[in-house]
Amino acid sequence: MESNNLIQTVLIFALPVLFAITIHEAAHGYVARHFGDNTAAALGRVTLNPIKHIDPVGTILMPLMLYFATHGAFLFGYAKPVPVNFGRLRHPKRDSVWVALAGPVSNFIQAILWAVVFTVLVGFGLTERFFLEMAKAGVLVNLVMWAFNLFPLPPLDGGRVLTGLLPPRQAIAFSRVEPWGFFIVMALVVAGVVSTFWLRPLISVGYRILDLLLTPLNFLLS
Repeated sequence: MESNNLIQTVLIFALPVLFAITIHEAAHGYVARHFGDNTAAALGRVTLNPIKHIDPVGTILMPLMLYFATHGAFLFGYAKPVPVNFGRLRHPKRDSVWVALAGPVSNFIQAILWAVVFTVLVGFGLTERFFLEMAKAGVLVNLVMWAFNLFPLPPLDGGRVLTGLLPPRQAIAFSRVEPWGFFIVMALVVAGVVSTFWLRPLISVGYRILDLLLTPLNFLLS
């Protein structure tokens, strides 16, 4: 029974997760190219082909191991980061902010689209649980990626945004955290700090924004 639940969960989340990570990473590369850095494009990473962005350990093995180890209570994963040479950007300090924001913004847009799909399915009376759960999973996955990646610590996107916004001296000092940033973030995640003080509040705000944006559509379908 447990294996059946796992298979069903994987099938429900597979498509939303693939879209979420693929478009997130491609968005970074696309915006970097727009502002002058062709590194990701030259390596074929500005693409919607998920194979180019999947990391065997971070995207597949780690989430599955954590799912079994914590009985689904805690999941974490990552895709292969898109290479960006910030020195090639026309205005490195300013443009790096837009490159960093591109990923989380793409996730929030996807959350809106999945919410629209869910609203339309419900509005037309579709009761097929699989598609409804997939749409809900699409909203959740993208809101989690949006919120988590905005956490203001490098190498996460929020850390790069903050680095780009700080005055030069403070930005240089703050960027020195990056080599240890991943381990600091993971420690904060395991300790529950990120979930309690960042993810849950921000995701709650995200759901409220979605409800507001979808009010006209709900009215039309009611």
